[in-house]
Amino acid sequence: MIRQTLSPRTDWQSKVESVGLVFHTIDGAPYWDESACYQLSASEVDTLEAAANEVHLRCLDAAQAIIDRKLWQSMAIPEAAISEIEQSWRLDDASIYGRFDFAWDGVSPPQLLEYNADTPTALLEASVVQWHWLQEAQPDADQFNSIHERLIAAWKKLDADSVHFASVADSTEDGMTALYLRDTCEQAGKQTASLDMSEIGWNRLAKRFVDPDGRFIDKLFKLYPWEWMWDEEFGAHITGQGHHFIEPVWKMMLSNKAILPLLWEMFPHHPNLLPAFHQPEPLRGTYVRKPKLSREGANIEWRQNDALLESSDGEYGEDGYIYQAPASMPCHEGNYPVFGVWMIDGEAAGLGIREDRRRITSNLSRFVPHFFR
Repeated sequence: MIRQTLSPRTDWQSKVESVGLVFHTIDGAPYWDESACYQLSASEVDTLEAAANEVHLRCLDAAQAIIDRKLWQSMAIPEAAISEIEQSWRLDDASIYGRFDFAWDGVSPPQLLEYNADTPTALLEASVVQWHWLQEAQPDADQFNSIHERLIAAWKKLDADSVHFASVADSTEDGMTALYLRDTCEQAGKQTASLDMSEIGWNRLAKRFVDPDGRFIDKLFKLYPWEWMWDEEFGAHITGQGHHFIEPVWKMMLSNKAILPLLWEMFPHHPNLLPAFHQPEPLRGTYVRKPKLSREGANIEWRQNDALLESSDGEYGEDGYIYQAPASMPCHEGNYPVFGVWMIDGEAAGLGIREDRRRITSNLSRFVPHFFR
């Protein structure tokens, strides 16, 4: 694994905008950063792919354990969601996508930081934008990236003729992610429509969710965390309707960071896992504290020998925390990369790399493209 310094393409801003990345610059600094890239070998790609597929299977084992052992309270899962999760799991409701974040130095096994199983973003960048970059900047190379084709294939398998796509209007990133997924769904031959989360309605007589035009919602892709869904006005109507949603409600078990201590309990010393616990004592003052439920690196503390090394602000943590051993993160010229492996229909399908000058990856951390030979 080599981090290379490059000169960005001429007029790169308009080039990435032409394929949908309109949020390429945040607060005057590039979010999409092609002043550098990562070169991997084919065997390194195989290592990342194998690690993601292996950890995915172990997460499914852990999900079954949550149900069997009724670990709902430790997972901060509300009572109202339990029966829906159990039914969704039993029916194997379709999952389209998710993203594992790994720390990896290219030598030791990749180590799981967390599983973004419900509402992952940075998808457009990983799928389309860096592929177009590859064609121009590294035309003789390859890329760990079959995301687009796998998404279309996953939508084709979905048992529905139409899919609605919902996100929050004030988030450009969420909106473009949902729009991209809608495009892949249309390419799969489905009828689609877009709406804001606030526009989801309820037909009292038919007992069905509806869009603003009164049409029944057969399947709803919602870029909105499940733990927030139950607090919405329509949350009272989710019971018995869980099969209409993507990602499925059983993903609540995997998107929750409380699954990390369970994974370590079930598979101690697994090469792709980091020690993780519900209390900090086993880690003797050196740990990363993470909220069980959070997004974009918020409310994280990184402590070394009880001293605060790094932290991030946010509004999460009221549902409790988990404590994870720090990963051995490589530092390339002052940059710490996180390797996000995308899971499409349960299989590893591509890679997106985010890097930052800090060890804690946030929503401002830069996306850097990659290639392999």
